[in-house]
Amino acid sequence: MTALQVNGIKKRFGKTEVLKGIDFSLNRGEVLSIIGSSGSGKTTLLRCLNFLEIADEGTIAVNGEIIFDAAGVKRLKDAEIQKNRLHFGLVFQSFNLFPQYTVLKNITLAPTLLKQGDPKEIEDKARALVKRVGLSDKIDNYPCELSGGQQQRVAIARALAMEPDILCFDEPTSALDPELTGEVLKVIRGLKTGNSTMIVVTHEMEFARSVSDKILFMADGVIEEFGTPDEVFCNPKSEKTKNFLSTSLEKF
Repeated sequence: MTALQVNGIKKRFGKTEVLKGIDFSLNRGEVLSIIGSSGSGKTTLLRCLNFLEIADEGTIAVNGEIIFDAAGVKRLKDAEIQKNRLHFGLVFQSFNLFPQYTVLKNITLAPTLLKQGDPKEIEDKARALVKRVGLSDKIDNYPCELSGGQQQRVAIARALAMEPDILCFDEPTSALDPELTGEVLKVIRGLKTGNSTMIVVTHEMEFARSVSDKILFMADGVIEEFGTPDEVFCNPKSEKTKNFLSTSLEKF
């Protein structure tokens, strides 16, 4: 079943057209990695999907239901934006944890505010998620007491607590030292076995190649190449894709 269908997404900032017509689909349980050079439009696309930016043109459908149609929207109301965002969970590159709250509170806060169960149910689910990301011994700690990798794992658990249809990662390891990158990627790999539908904007080429079902390579605001990891990494058709892969840190 198609989890996400994106058609004709365009986004401008002033006179600069950052997204020039993005079309792709993602099936339930699939992992899509979005790769490309800085400035190619990867993060802007992710922000449009999560309604942190509002696309100027195009449609977005989740599980067969159109949740955004730029043609019929002059300005979305805040309540509509909040409702649409619930379809997506977003893990930021800079963690964005609440420093004044413990690990447990960071994870339970949003479900509690949205009344997604009684307090015991919410806490039990949060504790299970903390265990899932390997941080049960840190559940009462504050973000300042955690390493960057541990904070990012809390951020992943927090996103999962909202039970989104699609879990999105915006360069989840870019703010981490190399030795901490592996622990976060290991957690994301583990989510794949749980049939989570995921979109990962990443510069980690080997990770993208080994975990993804689909690879989307962006350049200059368009999709230059889209296919399976073998198709994109082993038999790229676009010269821009070939040049990008040949100059990336990971050699194939």
